[in-house]
Amino acid sequence: MSHVLIGKIGGVHGIKGVNKLHSYAESLSLFSPGSMILVRDLRGREASYEIKWVKPHTGTPLLALKGISNRDQAKTLIGAELFIPQSELPELDEDTYYWRDLIGIEVYTKTEEFLGRIESILETGSNDVYVVKNEHGLEPAEVLVPALERVVREIDIDHKLMRVDLPEGLRDL
Repeated sequence: MSHVLIGKIGGVHGIKGVNKLHSYAESLSLFSPGSMILVRDLRGREASYEIKWVKPHTGTPLLALKGISNRDQAKTLIGAELFIPQSELPELDEDTYYWRDLIGIEVYTKTEEFLGRIESILETGSNDVYVVKNEHGLEPAEVLVPALERVVREIDIDHKLMRVDLPEGLRDL
């Protein structure tokens, strides 16, 4: 079964085995009470835990797992990565994609010029920005592409391809 990384344990909170959660998910709904989560610690050891609860707390969500009942147990999980089965990811609306599906796809202009591959994605608040890198020595080596409908003209996940219509001067940034 294929698993998807959805977060990381960032620290401990209090004395009752609660951890600080660094979520990679847009919503905490993936951390629903009663569901199972795969935890991979810094040494690569894996264990499954049932989620007791998760809740927002001053900017850093808190996570309680069954079987983790004191601060010392919670400390052993600091830095651990959290995974769920890929099959538990929610279905997306049409023309909406998971970041993991976009990372690595090839980006071309409307005139078929190869810009590079999406290496990462930045959240800016108003819209995401795709960081496109070209390792073939062509200038520029990095292009920032705003994830806007007027710029991103086509995304073909099956063929790992994106076509963009870059605004004048964008490549010179």
